[in-house]
Amino acid sequence: MVTAITEGIKISVETMYQEEYSNPSKDQFMFAYRIEVENLSDYTIQLKRRQWYIFDSNGTEREVEGEGVVGQQPIIEPGNSHSYVSGCQLSTEIGSMKGYYSMSRIAMDTDFIVDIPEFQLIAPYRLN
Repeated sequence: MVTAITEGIKISVETMYQEEYSNPSKDQFMFAYRIEVENLSDYTIQLKRRQWYIFDSNGTEREVEGEGVVGQQPIIEPGNSHSYVSGCQLSTEIGSMKGYYSMSRIAMDTDFIVDIPEFQLIAPYRLN
């Protein structure tokens, strides 16, 4: 698990290789990731947008951006957290992702950026 804290917001990421949804003979490697967004600040926040940078070990890079996460723009009170699971398909057995969330402090109507730490996506059999 990797974690990072930006402006009082803690992001923790755990990854899982999805063997049952992967097809190595067709260069399709599916990974799931679970992210927890923990509000350690004194302000109620809302996650508005996400920006992902996805890297395959063959040099392919992709960017994905959009509103919210898995169809939601969660509001997170101080001391609370929001977690979700999503996925990413790579064309290689090894890759990585990183990015950021655009968030808002609701009472102050101010926007800020929270870093999503880089995390590795590795098919377990590549570790041997």
